[in-house]
Amino acid sequence: MPSGPRFGNRLGWLLLLVLPIVLGGRATALAAGCLAAMAGTSPTVAPLSLVAATSGEAELTFLGHASFLIESPGGVSIVTDYNGINRPERLPDIVTMNHAHSTHYTELVDPGIKFVLRGWDTGSGIPHHDLRYGDVRVRNVPTNIRDGGGTEFGGNSIFVIEVADLCIAHLGHLHHVLTPQHLAMLGQVDVLLAPIDGAYTMSQDDMLAVVEQIKPPLLVPMHYFAPSVLARFLARANDRYPVRNAATPSVLLSRALLPKSTEILVLPGY
Repeated sequence: MPSGPRFGNRLGWLLLLVLPIVLGGRATALAAGCLAAMAGTSPTVAPLSLVAATSGEAELTFLGHASFLIESPGGVSIVTDYNGINRPERLPDIVTMNHAHSTHYTELVDPGIKFVLRGWDTGSGIPHHDLRYGDVRVRNVPTNIRDGGGTEFGGNSIFVIEVADLCIAHLGHLHHVLTPQHLAMLGQVDVLLAPIDGAYTMSQDDMLAVVEQIKPPLLVPMHYFAPSVLARFLARANDRYPVRNAATPSVLLSRALLPKSTEILVLPGY
């Protein structure tokens, strides 16, 4: 991985710009988009006017499995579903975790990581995170997971990262389609990081139903174990959404580059 100050590689996204992607059309300000969450759905949801959103580009790097590195214009770094294995060369400021499987969390956290956001009940009740640090905001929407034939309520969290006038939602280890309350708490999602394994989380058809519920401009697949699993998902989705393949695991994201309607962006690795 490159050793520059932003970890990633601009080349991947610049190459994508050569492809015939229809861009623009979603220049709505963040205050009307990322957190158009229904009032009263969650005590953690505050007006976006309280958030110092920084415009510019966020860098997204697929680290593998369900882990992504997200870097803000101001230099804040976040790793999703941090497991201590799929990690960047430099220590991130913030990590999020889910505990459905050991590959989505770790108890061995470097003390240099400033904020560790666990997305399940660790003994103090279902978590409700709302962290503001630098030019980012990270909050969660709790969902449920299967647990030994039963249900663990609040066992998973969809983590929502607000950065660079974008709303990036990481579905974690989602096991079910979303309720109207979940959707209201999410607000408008610009970039959706979605597990497409079709087995350990939910079926690929159900995951496509979730995509239809959220309607993100950009869908990035993750958590698929093998290229054949990705191929099956793309075969199911190809008649609904255009598919683009990035040359590198890192891309630059900005509101100006968002497609008008849902497109799938495949980052190399799994």
